[in-house]
Amino acid sequence: MSQAFIVVIPARYASSRLPGKPLQLIAGLPMIQHVWRQACKSSAERVVIATDDPRIVEACHGFGAEVLLTQVEHNSGTDRLAEVAAKLGLPADAIVVNVQGDEPLIPPELIDQVAANLATHPEAGISTLAEPIADIVTLFNPNVVKVSSDMTGLALTFSRAPLPWARDALASSREELPEGVPYRRHIGIYAYRAGFLHDFVAWGPCVLENTENLEQLRALWHGVLIHVADALQSPPGGVDTAEDLERVRRFLEHA
Repeated sequence: MSQAFIVVIPARYASSRLPGKPLQLIAGLPMIQHVWRQACKSSAERVVIATDDPRIVEACHGFGAEVLLTQVEHNSGTDRLAEVAAKLGLPADAIVVNVQGDEPLIPPELIDQVAANLATHPEAGISTLAEPIADIVTLFNPNVVKVSSDMTGLALTFSRAPLPWARDALASSREELPEGVPYRRHIGIYAYRAGFLHDFVAWGPCVLENTENLEQLRALWHGVLIHVADALQSPPGGVDTAEDLERVRRFLEHA
């Protein structure tokens, strides 16, 4: 089943680790332009940048992107998406893909994949992606979000802790991954229906979300099903730190 969808790219100016992150130059262009270019290579019928800062609006106008100035005080990118959906007057069943504004190397295939997965799973309110975890260091890294799913591909839970906990194997050794355990890393790209975004904002944060600092737990708390599929390809890392920025700069400047 194919269904039209739009991409919204939330882009905040403030960042504790990398101020002005969307406007940082990579291969001579602002990072947000690289993200936008990748999104435009997908099958999306529309790509909209949602920002809280006039400087980003000006930059986006400079390279021809559609951009909306949104409120400053949003707690998350999903809240910003909900404002965009309302401003654009999207119908409740419209599919909206959230592409994070610090993913200048995001493969367009993953954007198409997550949108198609939501269209083909009407029981789910959200679709997202994951990939296998290959080493013990990644498993215990709290910055890597782990996901556990049921036999139909619906998420059971997300956590920054090792998940699932291999009780016997990890009690005897934490030097290597236990064999046969389906450890998966969550990839932070989402497809939503516009009607869900309205509900998400109305609910407000829940205790699990605040505890783990993972907003997708708000959806599970309210009984919303999240479809999780293995990504068609492994995405390059995003930009969270100055070191990440230099890594992506080196990659694109020699591409």
